[in-house]
Amino acid sequence: MVDNLIEGIEFSQLGIGVEWNVFGAEAMAKGTIVVAAGFVVDILVRLFFIYYIEMEVEYQEEYIRNSRGVQLFTCRWLPTTSSPKALVFLCHGYGMECSGYMRGCGARLASAGYGVVGIDYEGHGRSMGARCYIKKFDDIVTDCNYFFKSVCEEEEHRGKRRFLYGESMGGAVALLLHKKDPTFWHGALLVAPMCKISEKVKPHPVVVNLLTRVEDIIPKWKIVPTKDVIDSTFKDPLKREVIRNNRLIYQDKPRLKTALEMLRTSMSLEDSLNQVTIPFFVLHGEADTVTDPEVSRALYEQATSKDKTMKLYAGMWHGLTSGEPDHNIEIVFADIIAWLDKRTNTTEENIPIFMADQPLIPIEHLRTLPALSLSSPAEKDRKQRQRQRHKLSTRHHLSSYLCGWKGRRMHHHSAM
Repeated sequence: MVDNLIEGIEFSQLGIGVEWNVFGAEAMAKGTIVVAAGFVVDILVRLFFIYYIEMEVEYQEEYIRNSRGVQLFTCRWLPTTSSPKALVFLCHGYGMECSGYMRGCGARLASAGYGVVGIDYEGHGRSMGARCYIKKFDDIVTDCNYFFKSVCEEEEHRGKRRFLYGESMGGAVALLLHKKDPTFWHGALLVAPMCKISEKVKPHPVVVNLLTRVEDIIPKWKIVPTKDVIDSTFKDPLKREVIRNNRLIYQDKPRLKTALEMLRTSMSLEDSLNQVTIPFFVLHGEADTVTDPEVSRALYEQATSKDKTMKLYAGMWHGLTSGEPDHNIEIVFADIIAWLDKRTNTTEENIPIFMADQPLIPIEHLRTLPALSLSSPAEKDRKQRQRQRHKLSTRHHLSSYLCGWKGRRMHHHSAM
């Protein structure tokens, strides 16, 4: 009966196929009826949640090219019942990606009425480039800046409030986007952000100096030692196995130049936390052993933002939005959505319309997948015509704070 119920669902994207294979088989092997029954109930609850959420959400994918000619993957989650009340732009963490890992985040926020936009950085996820090789951290910021602003320029999105959402290393990306244009963004959600190096893991200057001397000789070498942090990041064992089996997530040692770029970025942000003026909500698990909660506390205390909020979640780990038990994730997203709603409910005529201060990077639109929604045919046709009108033409010492992944190597898109 269960096989008939779940037949035809894309488990690879929803993160259920792995659970069914691993835990379902384990339960059957043990012959434990209680374990098997509990597993089936868990799957049915997740299927109901996915159906309920995604029936209200339209999902889109497309590829663009950045100024360096690299093909980048982008995606969107949009509410189907109304125009987005505001836009939220996702900045994923080191080694992560948007379409699978952040799917739950995108769908939840879109079902709450927000337009959610994500991009896989160069070398990450479904984007091209050497896997997790960051030659210049500013390249990531530049790509996000131009793509996010190009979305804000689309006619249907002009005048809407604009928020950044960054997890871990994505928190650094979000803060640097704010620094690049301090008055453009209306707020930022920062989940365990990488914006300071904890004194507990700060590398000795001699070590940094030695590695800096060889970074241009062996920039892509995977020589930075790191531990497997998946077990200490994701509390829920089901979700932990889904992460391990997501082949779009980088799980090898950090490359030398990547590690140094992240180190330099963290140190630079640490020295300029008092320049943060954007309204923000920083969230951190008190039991996070991957990034020290003191990092978020330092941001909160030193930032000069007039509107700033911090919340530490007792007993929660690093993966606040994706690795906790479902009831904890519900708590976190309830706080996130409440924070957004409070800062979105304002008259739109008082919001300045964005005008690009410099030409956008030429972007080549390659592919848009069919929308995943239950909209009427007429509504789908209207949205398709609207999208076509606005398409752009041609268009642990050094590595503990990295949240690096150790394990399988990526099997595709690698330049090495």
